[in-house]
Amino acid sequence: MPPHISVLIDTYNHERYIKQAIASAVDQDFPAADTEILVVDDGSTDRTPEIARKFEPRVRYLRKQNGGQASAFNAGLAELRGDIVAFLDGDDYWAKDKLSRVVRAFDENPGIAAVGHGYFEVDESNAIRGRWLPDAGARISLETPEGALRSSSLRVFLGTSRLAIRRSVLDKITPVPAELTICADTPLLTWAPALGGALLLPEPLCYYRVHGANHWASDRPSDQQLRTRYRLQRLLLALLPPRLQSLGVSDAAITAFLDFDRLEAARIKLILDGGAPWETFRVELASARASYRNPTIGYRAFRALTLLLTLLMPPRRFYRLRDWYAARGLRRWRERVGGAADAAPVVTRQPSNDTGAAPHDVTP
Repeated sequence: MPPHISVLIDTYNHERYIKQAIASAVDQDFPAADTEILVVDDGSTDRTPEIARKFEPRVRYLRKQNGGQASAFNAGLAELRGDIVAFLDGDDYWAKDKLSRVVRAFDENPGIAAVGHGYFEVDESNAIRGRWLPDAGARISLETPEGALRSSSLRVFLGTSRLAIRRSVLDKITPVPAELTICADTPLLTWAPALGGALLLPEPLCYYRVHGANHWASDRPSDQQLRTRYRLQRLLLALLPPRLQSLGVSDAAITAFLDFDRLEAARIKLILDGGAPWETFRVELASARASYRNPTIGYRAFRALTLLLTLLMPPRRFYRLRDWYAARGLRRWRERVGGAADAAPVVTRQPSNDTGAAPHDVTP
């Protein structure tokens, strides 16, 4: 009898973290008999294979030639048999009740295509840097342009280690385009909601790790990392819309759902290559309108000043000034004059009594 849920752990040179990732999947409070766990190693050259194989036979280990994250996903999905597939990056880890909560959500919502949830952001030593939570009952829907725009910034709760999708839905949206050597979760978390929407659980059920080797999550990305992001976003903006159209999503909803991606690509290009001040003005004005609702008079004044600065200096100088502002935590001074509501119901806050302790460490 096939398992109820499959766990796909993709990894590449994660020797520092892979034991914790696999252990967190093995040590779930969900019945082991209803779970299968597969580690897909994308050609690691460090001790990742040695560490992962210590979990056999409870965990299956599949090693392949290095080809990137999309190829790892496609290789793993071909081997899995569960009704639901939950994804986990080899440098992240889960809370003990992750699978039980996700399976319950699918069972209670038979029409939903995918389930995501809140998460802790941790550093290399498991210290918690922050907690990200959606509002209770938050959903991602592409049925209308308004719903798609509201859902756009909620996609963060469907990133790889937060993402679980029904197998019947995966069969309709895979294989993942092989060009995506990183961020191969983006097509999945974009296309799956078109086939039933996605439910977001308000609990932080995984620990997302930020470290120096992250391809995407970096507090101060280098120019090379930014160029990689720009190329990737341009590729995604070419790949995502045609499939959404074929899944029945309207052009207006597609435009709304991907608006932030287009703006971010334009912003990165300005940071790297410069441009005319009016281009910065256009991007930042559109971003503010898409991101915030019901601004106070004080916030409107601050935003007007910011937009004026975009017209008074070259783009790269403006964005260096913005980074300087953010790095020194000066937002707290701006908040004294007013604020605005986020367009999407996302709650971010630093933990108070939370600890960064890892799940119980399973010794194979």
